[in-house]
Amino acid sequence: MTIRVLLADDQTLLRSAFRVLVDSEPDMEVVGEAADGAEAVALARSTRADVVLMDIRMPGTDGLAATRAISADPDLAGVRVVMLTTFEVDEYVVQSLRAGASGFLGKGAEPEELLNAIRVAAAGDALLSPAATKGLIATFLAQSAAPSGDRGPARHAERLTALTGREREVLVLVAGGHSNDEIAERLAVSPLTVKTHVNRAMAKLGARDRAQLVVIAYESGLVRPRVE
Repeated sequence: MTIRVLLADDQTLLRSAFRVLVDSEPDMEVVGEAADGAEAVALARSTRADVVLMDIRMPGTDGLAATRAISADPDLAGVRVVMLTTFEVDEYVVQSLRAGASGFLGKGAEPEELLNAIRVAAAGDALLSPAATKGLIATFLAQSAAPSGDRGPARHAERLTALTGREREVLVLVAGGHSNDEIAERLAVSPLTVKTHVNRAMAKLGARDRAQLVVIAYESGLVRPRVE
């Protein structure tokens, strides 16, 4: 199956470079280009793209607002958004993930890293966690945690009561960036069993994809960021 990719960035030259890269792959094609978020949402609907490479900062409707609009549209439930940022430490990254993005990449990522990110997002199998950005999501979530005295974390933790012990265990490993195969090896079960647990956890928690599971895991306090 060919992965249909939509490019959303206000820089024409950058979109052109991404188009050449994506169209060079036999399993993917660029189906549209948008210069702002509003155009990206409209094209996501008209082109039925599988993956949107979305710049965070664009004039008018930015990538964050566009991601929210795509995630909130039931007709676009199958569309996965990968946020692109010039700076890997970007204050909007966590907001993007909360808005429904499947992950993020720095614009300085290697070509193979970007292509792999598209494939991973299209498959919905794992949170995008390239070596350059591992741990950043945890850091962002820690920085944006509710202030002392706020019941935010407790409220999120209440959501986890619907999970079984095994589902919580799998959620911790998903939040650690592990694939289904890696989790299966750790727990001595089959990858299919892991996938079943992940899908059930997503359904119970109302998570759009694995990226959302990771956000919930950190926001609830089930998983805490490591201090390097």
